[in-house]
Amino acid sequence: MHKANLIIPVIVIAAIAVLSSIFIVDEREKALVLRFGQIKQVRETAGIGFKIPLLDEVVRYDDRILSLETPMIEVTPADDRRLEVDAFVLYRIADIRQFRQALGADGARQAEIQLNGILDGQIRAVLGSQGVTSNTILSPERSALMDQIRERSDARAQALGLDVVDVRLRQTNLPEQNFDATLQRMIAERAREATDERARGREAAQRVTALADRTYEEILSEARRDARIIEGEADAARNKIFAEAYSKDAEFFEFYRSLSAYEIALQGKNSTMVMSPDSEFFNYLRSDQGSRSVEGEGNESRSR
Repeated sequence: MHKANLIIPVIVIAAIAVLSSIFIVDEREKALVLRFGQIKQVRETAGIGFKIPLLDEVVRYDDRILSLETPMIEVTPADDRRLEVDAFVLYRIADIRQFRQALGADGARQAEIQLNGILDGQIRAVLGSQGVTSNTILSPERSALMDQIRERSDARAQALGLDVVDVRLRQTNLPEQNFDATLQRMIAERAREATDERARGREAAQRVTALADRTYEEILSEARRDARIIEGEADAARNKIFAEAYSKDAEFFEFYRSLSAYEIALQGKNSTMVMSPDSEFFNYLRSDQGSRSVEGEGNESRSR
């Protein structure tokens, strides 16, 4: 009976010791086994682990992606237009040994403080760098700026055992005291851009008009040249026909030319002409010439 009374406490103590030496790591966690503050084990996979009761301590860390919202930050881009921005960051603990050594026992709180400082500096550095204006921050290029902030923040967070998964700029606002001045500056810039655009449009219109005028003059000049060539060829053909007709019957041709001259000279309301009676122009209007012409025509008719 006395031995039974001793065995039961021993069994209970042994059971408690065994249970105290076992710990379970969840799949959402990572764990460190510390002995007097020194790291003895690193458990990064889910399962059962063992420790020395009373001497070892198990410290657990969240292995999931964590989130952090930064406070509002005032930045000054390259165009000196101040903006207020805040960011949303996703991160996770990548190396729990380095995380513990860098941030100590109060790691979670210290991680947020350190990460806030890193993001504050990198947001100011990227958004205030050369060539980055407020328009760039508000344009689709914003995503490229966020990638730069994430990469630069991740490089510095590695020293803390953290991985920066993503950084998103949420709000981008103008300070209240600068809103009116910024609005007027934006209006002036848009007016200047519109003036420049209209000037470029007028310049382009003048170039098009000048090109059209030159093309018109070239086409007109070519048409006039072709017209003169055609007129010259027509005159040559007409003169050739006249020459052939003259060679066949010179007297009739002279008579025809005189009639054409009379027709041109006697056009209009004024049909009075003053000339010398012995003028060659008057040859076919004199009676003796006319009778000879008529007699000649009669003889020719009889001969025919």
